[in-house]
Amino acid sequence: MNILCTIAYRGTAYHGFQVQKNGLTVCEVFQDALEAVLGTRPDVKGCSRTDAGVHAAAFCLNFHAETRIPLEKLPLALNSRLPADVRVLEARQVPEEFHARYSAHAKTYCYRIRNSAIDSPFSQEYYYRVPGELDTAAMGRAAKQFVGTHDFTALCSAGSEIAARGDTVRTITACGAERQGEMVLITVTADGYLYNMVRILAGTLLEVGQHRLKPEDIPHILEGRDRSRAGPTLPAKGLFLQRVEYPRQDET
Repeated sequence: MNILCTIAYRGTAYHGFQVQKNGLTVCEVFQDALEAVLGTRPDVKGCSRTDAGVHAAAFCLNFHAETRIPLEKLPLALNSRLPADVRVLEARQVPEEFHARYSAHAKTYCYRIRNSAIDSPFSQEYYYRVPGELDTAAMGRAAKQFVGTHDFTALCSAGSEIAARGDTVRTITACGAERQGEMVLITVTADGYLYNMVRILAGTLLEVGQHRLKPEDIPHILEGRDRSRAGPTLPAKGLFLQRVEYPRQDET
């Protein structure tokens, strides 16, 4: 059967999700757990590669396997074999043609900025700290300028294979910035993303919050397709994959 799992993980110790030769990845430890529980090591399809250090609250993946373990109990079986920073939240059967990445029609990311002069001793791995007061109202106005179908070359790191092919048009359906106490949360929902796109988008909104850019500069940055005009690429540790959405026909 084709099994869809939703997992959560702390990305600090991992070189992203996709298996790599140069470092430990989330997919590798998940496949280790599958092999321990099922006796086989199926190919795993993830909804996203995610960069090293990025976290996930609800990452989706699928694989084909046969198991006598009821799917409602599979998360507990896998969690008993996984490291503490990776947890399976749910497992269910999906149609044979379902693919965690290509069947997704939207993904939502959240970037967390701690706007404070003082770090938290408990959660430094989960945000980027900015000491000076941020203008979150301006950041919110700027965020709305990203909504729509645009060429996002300006928000793509140099050297991207996708950018080299010219495949740089994406559709953002929602983008916002709001303050929750000392935390400033930047959220974006889109049909797809370029390399480091959310971290650069967050860096650009940070520049607005620091009055180095204006909200009305955003359309010109996108139209210019010049990476140097956008903001910095913020550290991976502040980024979370929050949600993946699939069409209803992909549900069983």
